[in-house]
Amino acid sequence: MREEEVKKGLKSDIRVWLLIAAVLFSVVMIHPWYSSDEGATTDLNYGLDLEGGSWLQIRLQGAVAQLDADISQTVPAIIEPVLGSSIDVKSVTGHTGSGYSSVGTTVVFTTDAYVSDLQMDLAGIGESDISYSGNTSEIVLYTNKQTLITQYLSDSLDAEVIPLSLGDSVEYEIRKEISQEGLQVLMEAVGGSILTEADGTPIYREGVRTETRDLTRDILSDKLNSLGLKDIPVRTVGDDYILIDFAGTDLTTAKEIVEKPGKFEIRMQTQGNETAHVLYGDAIEKVGVVTFHDGQWHTPFTLNEEGAFALQKIAIETGATSDPNSHWLYMYLDDNEIYGAPLSYSAATRLSEVPIYSWEASSGPDEESKSEAEQLQIHLRAGALPVNVVLMGSGQVDAALGAQFKKQALFAGLFALLAVALVVFRRYGKKEILLPMVGTSICELIMILGVAATINWQLDLAAIAGIIAAIGTGIDHLVIITDEVLYEGKLPSTKVYLERISKAFGIIFAAAATTTIAMSPLVVMGFGALKGFAITTIIGVLIGVLIARPVYGKVIKELLDEAQ
Repeated sequence: MREEEVKKGLKSDIRVWLLIAAVLFSVVMIHPWYSSDEGATTDLNYGLDLEGGSWLQIRLQGAVAQLDADISQTVPAIIEPVLGSSIDVKSVTGHTGSGYSSVGTTVVFTTDAYVSDLQMDLAGIGESDISYSGNTSEIVLYTNKQTLITQYLSDSLDAEVIPLSLGDSVEYEIRKEISQEGLQVLMEAVGGSILTEADGTPIYREGVRTETRDLTRDILSDKLNSLGLKDIPVRTVGDDYILIDFAGTDLTTAKEIVEKPGKFEIRMQTQGNETAHVLYGDAIEKVGVVTFHDGQWHTPFTLNEEGAFALQKIAIETGATSDPNSHWLYMYLDDNEIYGAPLSYSAATRLSEVPIYSWEASSGPDEESKSEAEQLQIHLRAGALPVNVVLMGSGQVDAALGAQFKKQALFAGLFALLAVALVVFRRYGKKEILLPMVGTSICELIMILGVAATINWQLDLAAIAGIIAAIGTGIDHLVIITDEVLYEGKLPSTKVYLERISKAFGIIFAAAATTTIAMSPLVVMGFGALKGFAITTIIGVLIGVLIARPVYGKVIKELLDEAQ
């Protein structure tokens, strides 16, 4: 701070105007107003413990196990439904044991049916060479046990199966609820079983991997908040549970909301009302902006390679490429239909030859169709839950209790501010110091709340604690500034003031940096309510150090100069 800048009045100091602008902006964003029906209200978003509302606890359905199977039985179980005829396995060479299952295996089999390259590609279990002798097709399949078990389970359960190599073994995550007994029966059908530990304990557990749980939490959070619901906390509890707080929402509405975001799926009509699974939401790579052309609203999206290949496979198998009007494409969210239409003739013709990656879902020409297209865009863009979930618990917090909490927090804040004011006045005995210090704390509080209103941050008890911590830290910093300005009990000259205020801000910036660094791990790791406490504290400290406290140092210098 240069000497000529100190000599300037408050009216010409840009930092003062920045503080005023920040406070006014915060007031606008908080938007306090009064209604005779609702009382005093603001645009602040309160948490469950302050606003009242409801909570839901859901469990992720799935199973994780290590498995083995007989390749000579698994290949027919996968191939025969694709070919529509039986096969005769002639030989299995390469890796056939129960160890690391990604090692290559060669399977040779024959069938009386004609087998095309496209059919083998659609089976999705490896590369193949086909030769013909009379009415017999001989296929040499290059595959591995991991691929075969994954495809077999996926086809049998109509679910995603994710293998994970663990050194010399493979762990399979089945993203669908299945008991240990049911899985054992399924594997016995192909000469396999659930592997066991050295003591004979089956390597099987209900639930999903931690990565899948966290992915489900993140997708659910994105979907809930993208649907216009402000900052709904979605937290994991243990390995297989997710807890969701719905502040200001009754239990019935909360259950309806949580049922909307869920497992997104595309299915193809086979015959009558029957449909076949095509792909899940994770096969959608990109979602474009809703557009209007050819007299209709369209939602464009792009499939990844696996999704495009799966859609082509089902379209050919069901006959949608030759008769699209009899084989509609349907989209579902938690088993509820959200879109249905036949393939266009141009798409059906092209799909019979090559996979199609870029698609457009049309909804109609009117405003309602536009709204449907936008909702479909949200469902596609937010992603699908990788696993199904089941409601395990729920509860409701009385809104009256939330109102009581808010009043108590307000009274506690006013009492704390009064106590600080009394201590400050007793120490310095000057209203020229008391009023700016209290005013600075109030400005910091307004700006913190303004940031919360701007970003729709939910104020729960942890966030309130963070605000109190930030204000408390601010008072400490203001005392440091005041003590430096009034060193030895008298107001220094401008030159000495510059030296002392620079020293004070050196201490303040170091303390603020320490607080920010200490709180950062809580923000990154996201430990539930502690994350809210950390973020609010950091925001409060930064607002104070960068905006409010430099102005305080200038104000008390001006006021004390005038008082002399």
